[in-house]
Amino acid sequence: MSTKKEYSSEEITVVWEPGLCIHSEKCWKGLPNVFKPKEKPWINVAGAEADTLRSQIDKCPSGALSYLKEKPTNESKMSEVKAQVLEDGPLMVTGACEITHKDGTVEVKDKVFFCRCGETANKPYCDGAHKKAEFKG
Repeated sequence: MSTKKEYSSEEITVVWEPGLCIHSEKCWKGLPNVFKPKEKPWINVAGAEADTLRSQIDKCPSGALSYLKEKPTNESKMSEVKAQVLEDGPLMVTGACEITHKDGTVEVKDKVFFCRCGETANKPYCDGAHKKAEFKG
């Protein structure tokens, strides 16, 4: 499991899980005023409006970036869970997905990418190792 880091303003808390990041670069190419990988801290939540941040974070392909939401309602708990096998890549699961780890800890994620190639250093999550391994499937 990866260590989570949080970056907050009055309107939003951005959560980053470095161990899930596959370095697609969508974050900093999409919002360079917020995501600055050469700076510390690398996320500046004051660089954009909260809705703009949410929209960009929703484009994160690995789920390494997320934001805190209000407590789920019964309706959101009942959201449809979908799984999609990505060509030559991970299994993408969307919807309220509850993950119970072997140590008993539980996480709930709206989007998660599970490794299919077996090469990830962050099991069960994809870390992009399938690219280097030239995984096909």
